[in-house]
Amino acid sequence: MMDHAWPTELRFSRSRKSLHISFDDGSAFDLPFKLLRTESPSAEVQGHGSGPKPPQPVISDDIGVDKAEPVGRYAVRLFFSDGHSSGLFTWAYFKQLGEAQGAT
Repeated sequence: MMDHAWPTELRFSRSRKSLHISFDDGSAFDLPFKLLRTESPSAEVQGHGSGPKPPQPVISDDIGVDKAEPVGRYAVRLFFSDGHSSGLFTWAYFKQLGEAQGAT
């Protein structure tokens, strides 16, 4: 696994409700919006410190991503259709999520 893979493409699909992300090491993943919302790296979702995750709201299968904003050169902030937008998704975190569910 390459620790510093750089994204070469981010393609959001409203019809498939997923983000396709490709990296310069040849890996590529389709990450469902629901997975991204459920695993948001925000403190609201992940909790603070090493304690257990807080209880999660039920996330609809129809969750969408309304927009995405770059944060420096290392991450992107996703704005979900339910109003959640506090998590910063780093390139490494996208890759970790993709590897956890398998390549496309």
